[in-house]
Amino acid sequence: MKKIILLLVSTFTLLLADAPSLKVVYDLTTQNQKDFERKILKAIVANKAYYEGKLQELDVTVVIHGGAYRYFTVDPSKTEYKTDKTLLANYTELKKRIKSMSDTYDVEFLMCEAGMLKHGLKAKDIVSYVKIIPNSTIGLIDRQNEGYAYIPVGD
Repeated sequence: MKKIILLLVSTFTLLLADAPSLKVVYDLTTQNQKDFERKILKAIVANKAYYEGKLQELDVTVVIHGGAYRYFTVDPSKTEYKTDKTLLANYTELKKRIKSMSDTYDVEFLMCEAGMLKHGLKAKDIVSYVKIIPNSTIGLIDRQNEGYAYIPVGD
């Protein structure tokens, strides 16, 4: 009986090792918080769960630029987003949910440095789990040439 279980576990492990990882890059530019929550926070969790149920891994990268910088600041009240009342009212909870995407769901976040500077943001203003890249185009080109499916999330 032990040999059969060991054989089944070994076979299952080999099958998982052969399954290619699925990959997606989200082109995140929306400043609309409801869209951000629905199309990023909820959708990524649902998509990861779906593929996990099919015994497949989903590798997710989010490239941040446009109106989306606001969700990744250490303290939006000290940035140009200080007048966004909806963001400020929900930011503590929102920040926890976004960090969970990085920690629990292994989502990679890449931020466009060129746009950051235009919005008066420096690296110290951005949460630590976000990797800053020279510009969003480089992140999108790199991921798409690595076989990532492209999904735009804009206004």
